[in-house]
Parts: sequence; C-alpha cells; structure tokens
Amino acid sequence: MEKFLENLEKAKNITFTADHLIYVTYPLLKDKKLLLKILLETKNAIIYSLNAILQYEYLFKRIKLNTDPKINFKTFQNKCAAKYEITDSEVNLIVEILDLSEKHKKSPMEYLKKDKIIILSKFSEQTIIPVEKIKEFVELSKKILKKIESKFLRNI
Repeated sequence: MEKFLENLEKAKNITFTADHLIYVTYPLLKDKKLLLKILLETKNAIIYSLNAILQYEYLFKRIKLNTDPKINFKTFQNKCAAKYEITDSEVNLIVEILDLSEKHKKSPMEYLKKDKIIILSKFSEQTIIPVEKIKEFVELSKKILKKIESKFLRNI
C-alpha cells in the first residue's frame, strides 16, 4: 500500500478513537491522563494527515521532501494547505497543537483543574488548555481528514 494511504488510515483510526474518548469516555472518567492522551493522539492524527498530504504530493513530484519536519511543515503551509482548502485559521490551530504538545513534552508537571489541563513550564509559567480547546483540535483533525479524502477521491 502507498505510504500516503497508510498515513491516512492511521490518521482516521486515531481521530475516531480520540473523538470517542473526548465525547464518551472522558465525561464518565474525568481523568487528567485521558485528556493528555487525547491531546497527544489528536496531534499524532494531524501529523499523519499532513504526512499523507506531503507523501501524496511527493508521489506526483509536486513537492520535495526533507528530513527536517519543520521544513516539511513550511512546504505544507506554502504549497499544499491552500490546495487542500485548509484555511489559515486551521493552519494556526495545527501550529497551536504542535506547540502545546512540545510544552507538555518539556513540562516537569501538569495537572487537571475543573476540566482544564494546566501545564507548568520549568519557570512556573502556566499554559491552560480547556476541554473545549481539545474538542476543537479533535474537530480540526476530522475536518482535515474530510478535506484530504475529498481531494484524493476527486483525483482517482
């Protein structure tokens, strides 16, 4: 199977799982670890979606890929986002979720308070992520998948 199809399938599975977790499981359990897991898995789904786009465009020699993910993301922003009808606000949300996951990775501590994840940096700066924001990221992942699938289906 083509690499872009594998990435697309992984993105679909992760997005479906994250959607179920945020709307069904989390309201029952109210677990901080679950919210963090949903956030990180949604980021992974978005990454797989972007990789599917980049692999597809590379397959048809429309772009060049690099070993540096930041350069590949710039390529996505400049050459692919508009083609797949991914708006600037959606790109900004993608950047935001990538930044939040990076903050989480570097964070010495995070905790849950009233349906919000609070991530503390090394210098005790707080980053607050409400559940609504995580739901927004899950919806973003679903939107991107729909746009990719419609574009791929039009080209078949």
